[in-house]
Amino acid sequence: MSLASRTREAVRSHPFLYDGLRAGVVNYTAAARFLDLGADDQDTVGQESDEPSVADAPEEAVVAALRRYAEDLPEYESDGTSARVSMESGLGDGDPADALLTVGDTALVPGGGQLTGILATGDVDATALAHVLTHLRAEDVAVTAAGVGGDALLVVVERRAGADAVRAVEAALETTPATGD
Repeated sequence: MSLASRTREAVRSHPFLYDGLRAGVVNYTAAARFLDLGADDQDTVGQESDEPSVADAPEEAVVAALRRYAEDLPEYESDGTSARVSMESGLGDGDPADALLTVGDTALVPGGGQLTGILATGDVDATALAHVLTHLRAEDVAVTAAGVGGDALLVVVERRAGADAVRAVEAALETTPATGD
């Protein structure tokens, strides 16, 4: 496998780096060090370009591969969503027929527990959920459960984290990447 192919594969295995390349905010040298791809015997076979030799300078070759890959990626666009966010306190286990979220044998219903649900309704999808979960992780808000379906997105957190979670969900939905990215 060529160094360019290995670089692309390594970037795809680190979605934060993929998004950073698309957004144009990556320090290529630091990214090359992070990926630590090194050289491989096949990397020098048939190399006839102005790019650095992998054998002589593996880090510079990875930097060049990252630059070329970034040029090929679609631009990162953030269009946000038009979702309404609300908070539902007191979620707990209950009857699946009344649940806001059911996964496997767990059905979370209002009025019976110590959890808080942050519900976003409107223009939401799996991309929005992924973005919300990333924001919650960055805010150090632990998520107990999460799901998206139709025009609803729900994240469930401990009761005390409810207010922080609402703010993080609202911020995330304002900057959700355009669908299809």
